[in-house]
Amino acid sequence: MNNNAHWPAHFRGNKPVDVSVVIPGSKSVTNRALILASQADSPSILRRPLISRDSELMVAGLRALGIGIVEKSELVNGKEEIQWIITPTKMHGGVKVDVGNAGTVMRFLPPLAALANGEVAFDGDPRSYERPLGPVIKALEELGISINHDGRYSLPMKLHGTGNIPGGALTIDASASSQFLSALLLVAPSFDKGLVATHKGGALPSMPHIEMTVEMLRDFGAQVKIDSAQQSWSVKPGTLHGKDFVIEPDLSNAAPFLSLAMVCGGSVTVADWPIKTTQPGDQLRTILTQMGAKISMSQAGLTLTGTGAIHGIDIDLHDVGELTPSIAALAALADSPSHLRGIAHLRLHETDRLAALTREINALGGNVVEEESALHITPAPLHGGVFHTYEDHRLATAGAVIGLVVPDIEVENIATTRKTLPDFPGLWSSLLV
Repeated sequence: MNNNAHWPAHFRGNKPVDVSVVIPGSKSVTNRALILASQADSPSILRRPLISRDSELMVAGLRALGIGIVEKSELVNGKEEIQWIITPTKMHGGVKVDVGNAGTVMRFLPPLAALANGEVAFDGDPRSYERPLGPVIKALEELGISINHDGRYSLPMKLHGTGNIPGGALTIDASASSQFLSALLLVAPSFDKGLVATHKGGALPSMPHIEMTVEMLRDFGAQVKIDSAQQSWSVKPGTLHGKDFVIEPDLSNAAPFLSLAMVCGGSVTVADWPIKTTQPGDQLRTILTQMGAKISMSQAGLTLTGTGAIHGIDIDLHDVGELTPSIAALAALADSPSHLRGIAHLRLHETDRLAALTREINALGGNVVEEESALHITPAPLHGGVFHTYEDHRLATAGAVIGLVVPDIEVENIATTRKTLPDFPGLWSSLLV
């Protein structure tokens, strides 16, 4: 698909939907599982992994380092299930890794690559050069790893692995991204002395993602202690064990699909919604209920029923920032104003999401006022136009949601959704036709 092409959003109006959808696997869980499985003492099976640009970049990087990853498919309960078999091995350098614009790849792979012998060169999309990576580079340098980045503390860079990392105690400022902390914790069991990492700086964003990292470390056999008062995480050195691991559906990616029933009326069921999870997207249950939806859980999954009204919301999204574009799209269509707060860190994501959402919604006749860490959205009559995405998958899906009830919306570069959804346009249209 031409990245510059304009995709005509599907206009539906207030015709209710009655659909069920299977959301592909979680990017956050898939890429963490790949890093952990690569350090284990035996092979792992990852069932229903996300197959998208971000996870493919992670797989390609691991394969370059020597990790064995084989894909196969099996019939499970009559359905085809994709599985990845991960076979750990001693890693080697002398390779180049393309991180694309994937935060998890650019941050999680360098600590693992430092365990390889030899030079590993990291490069990526132009936007990856602007995304924050400094705290991970500084932490690795403090742990004795030599990295050539010409003093920029960003991509592109060359890391010189020596086959082992001493580990120990270090302080890190992870206020710009919780991934800085997760990157180190995920590889800490392989450090000679383990790791005690203490966060010093502004408020930690996306705490659910750090909880996910800790839970998955423990699943693979790591010993992790948390001192919440000191904002300190301690991981003992030790052996990780291969797992047979089912990847949960990506609950953050459920947001635009649940929005179908919020915007058009009717109901949407998301299959396999976990009863208990550390995914930030699980908070959609509470948030969308506050905005007017009715939500129930059953054997079939999570069902959202629209009530014909979308209410504005005043909410701190600091811990669940990735939901902001979808919530902003709903807020623009609501019956009262919304205030989305605590989201300054979104300026450092795939694009400056606060500036982009303000610009694009206002270009369609909306009324969004942007502050350093907040968006204030007053619903206004919207009209057609081009919704630009800035190579940001979540902006693209936000444009698709607005286009459900605003005629003549064209989403630029819908192909960017491949970052976390293999075929968003196909799945979206299959639910609306």
